[in-house]
Formats: sequence, C-alpha cells, structure tokens
Amino acid sequence: MGFRGVPYRLGGADPAGFDCSGLVQYVFAQYGLLVPRVVEQQYEVGDSIRPSDIKPGDLIFFNTNRIGDGASHVGIAIGQDSFVHAPNSTGVVRIETLSSSYWGSRYVGARRISASHSARLAASNP
Repeated sequence: MGFRGVPYRLGGADPAGFDCSGLVQYVFAQYGLLVPRVVEQQYEVGDSIRPSDIKPGDLIFFNTNRIGDGASHVGIAIGQDSFVHAPNSTGVVRIETLSSSYWGSRYVGARRISASHSARLAASNP
C-alpha cells in the first residue's frame, strides 16, 4: 500500500507516476511476475475467476469507456471487496470498493496470474 497517493501519469509505470496498467505491471514485477503493459493485454492473461473467488493479488477489470465489452481499466484486489488502482479522475493511486455503484456497474471480470502464466509470457517475448 506504499503507492497510495502517488500521482496519476498517463503511460506511467514507476513510483514517479502510474496509470492503471503501469501500476499493475510495476507491482507484479516486484514479485518477479511479468505481465503485459496495457489493460487489454492484461485482461487476456491468467485464469478467469468468479467475483466470489477474488483474492488479494487478483486483477479486477472494468469497462470505463462504456464501449464494447472489453476492459479499459484495471485494479489489484486487496481483500474485503477493495482494490487499489490508479484512476485519472482524482489524480492519485487510491483504494475503492468493488461494490460501489460506479465500479460495480463497470465490472467486466477478474483474473488470477500465477508464476506459470508469467513464465509463459516471458518465454513468448524473449
């Protein structure tokens, strides 16, 4: 939770500033896990999980564009219906709840990324 309050920065992927997928990529890298850089690609890796099975560390995806059915935003589950993300609306990394009317209505799925998923991704992108 050391990144709470870090400013939003479009294309940001380090503690000087994060966008949503950059925060995910950076945090996962701290645990030795490789994930793609952009939301749409992050939404394609790992195992799809049901909302009732979400655990801390799982990725939670949203469609904030309201166009199509794909993901345009991502956060990291931290437990008890909460997730951390880098929204551009308030400008800083913060915690939200999945059950809020805004995020709940935009939820499109959740995925769990394991070390084996990361290793396959690394092998396919030498």
